[in-house]
Amino acid sequence: MERQKKEAVVAELIELFQTAEAIFLTDFKGLSMEVLSSLRRKARQAGAEFRVTKNTLVKLAAKDKPFQQLDGLLEGNNALGYTLKEPAALAKALFDFAKDNDKLVIKGGILGSKVLSPAQILALAKLPSREALLSTLFGTMQAVPTSLVRVLAAVPQKLLYALTAIKDSKEAA
Repeated sequence: MERQKKEAVVAELIELFQTAEAIFLTDFKGLSMEVLSSLRRKARQAGAEFRVTKNTLVKLAAKDKPFQQLDGLLEGNNALGYTLKEPAALAKALFDFAKDNDKLVIKGGILGSKVLSPAQILALAKLPSREALLSTLFGTMQAVPTSLVRVLAAVPQKLLYALTAIKDSKEAA
């Protein structure tokens, strides 16, 4: 690779490290290009990207970034999965793919400025989707005022029942 191309890739990676919501480092040793292409498609469906990178270029781009803490993992065949939107969707896509292809190994990652272990990325992958979490939150928020209205409506209703019972007892007497 020519020096200019390398500098362009490093500049692109620096921008990626600054803008990405999450970056996951994977080892793809033993996967064919056809399988990698299907992984890229799956990542795109999750609103993310997956790209193979040279370790030396990643190390150059990761200076003064939290990613430099993963420096020890940058050995062998590595690829970056990254997203600008929803980290959980990318984590799910990678773990779903890894279930079918045991040669894909998730080594670690960065979420915001926090370094994640493979176990933490798995926990992120097990989270419900953003839409499911939002619907649960809104359902919970809606339940509180609804319950309050029911309690407040019960007071005059019980008073009405008591008055009706008194009326019925006086009519009977």
